[in-house]
Amino acid sequence: MTSSAPLPSPAASSDRRRWFALAIVMTAAFMDLVDVTIVNIAIPSIERDTGASFSSIQWIVAGYALAFAAGLITGGRLGDIYGRKRLFLVGIGGFTLASALCGFAANPEMLVASRFLQGATAALMVPQVLSIVHATFPAHERGKVFGLFGAIVGLGAVSGPLLGALLTEWNIAGLEWRPIFLINLPVGILGLILGSKFITESKSPKALRLDLVGVVLVTLGMLMLIYPLTRGRELGWPLWGHLSMAGSLFVFLVLVLFERAKAGRDGSPLIELSLFRVRSFAAGIAVQLTFGIGLGIFFLVWTLYMQMGLGWSALRAGLTGVPFSVSVSVAAGLSVQKLVPRFGRKVLQTGALLMAAGLLLYIGESNHYGMGITSWQMALPLVVMGVGMGLIVAPLADAVLSEVPKEHAGSASGLFNTVQQMGNALGLGLVSVVFYGAIGDRLTPQQVGPAFADAFEQSLWWVAGVLLLIFVVMFALPARPKQHVEGAAEDDEPTATETAQEPVLTH
Repeated sequence: MTSSAPLPSPAASSDRRRWFALAIVMTAAFMDLVDVTIVNIAIPSIERDTGASFSSIQWIVAGYALAFAAGLITGGRLGDIYGRKRLFLVGIGGFTLASALCGFAANPEMLVASRFLQGATAALMVPQVLSIVHATFPAHERGKVFGLFGAIVGLGAVSGPLLGALLTEWNIAGLEWRPIFLINLPVGILGLILGSKFITESKSPKALRLDLVGVVLVTLGMLMLIYPLTRGRELGWPLWGHLSMAGSLFVFLVLVLFERAKAGRDGSPLIELSLFRVRSFAAGIAVQLTFGIGLGIFFLVWTLYMQMGLGWSALRAGLTGVPFSVSVSVAAGLSVQKLVPRFGRKVLQTGALLMAAGLLLYIGESNHYGMGITSWQMALPLVVMGVGMGLIVAPLADAVLSEVPKEHAGSASGLFNTVQQMGNALGLGLVSVVFYGAIGDRLTPQQVGPAFADAFEQSLWWVAGVLLLIFVVMFALPARPKQHVEGAAEDDEPTATETAQEPVLTH
């Protein structure tokens, strides 16, 4: 008599499918997070290989952030309307194609255009990740799953610079910097194949309409502001640049008027203006925008200083950043679990002061040791800065969103994440003013290093000033964040914008 193994039950099969689906969307999230941090470390290699100008280098980084910011809320709504699985697959497929175009870019212009495409397709993919998790897992399991997502965020932040440094240093097949993009191809193709098989489709029964006019106005206003900032120094600050920056204010005014009219017409504006009547939200958006500007400036000039100023290899620069990344991850965990419940807003304000103190320490170390500074001598300022940043990034979202009415939670969350990316793009545009503006046009090889070191120190003063401003604005945040509205509605199916919490990292 023969015996056969029992067939797996439908419930067990379904359970396996959702864990496969989780692995797929988490891998996609990791791929995006690595792309956030991997590019900066390869910038000197890109500049040497392609002959990219300073402004092209800025756009290679800022283009991604700007396209991502402009499309983030719309990407979430498209998923709500047409299906999260469908938009996730479109997003990961487009992201993979854009990565291939980046990797095979023939010139700086093609690379900049491909980075814009990469950011736009990431805006379709990323908002679906947590929405798919929310639709796939019951409420009692989500805590474990979101904890896993937090670990993925930390791993992406730490591994991105190291992976970028290794891929650049290894110079695989003589491709130099290109593997930092090409590594996305096998991951993306596998995610596309497995995602189509294992992810279950879901839609929101209460999806809002699209606001494409709002997206166009936001993108136009940001381009009119950032493009002259980026190119102005190289072109001698022409009149059209000043007119464009002034005109961007008019575009933003038109945006506000249009959004107000759209809210009254069909209740689905890109920006829910009534949110700004909530004092803590308005202050939090100001903090998020300003924080993004500071991070956008710091991360780019830090890379340029280490590799082009001090002449360090990509690997050495990547390893130098490890104490910073580890400190951010450790402090972020402590701030949410232990410190904020006890001390509230003071934790975030302490974080701003610690980051500013770390920057001042860095300025002192750079000034004292000059061109002979070592990675070990940078470790203390980086740890202080990392602890400060960790105290801010993890609890900031809850502090900003805690007093938002439940019916506007989705709009508030999407706007919160969008503003941070816009801040990054604006900060990257300002690099031409605060960093390149301090470097002379005709430098001898002997002058390059000291000029970059001086410009780096000057940039850090700007960022320290930004952080002191953030400290003051944080007084408008609630002293003790209330229990966030999502906890009260855990079993409701959220829109993609409610759950698309993008970590605060610079693209």
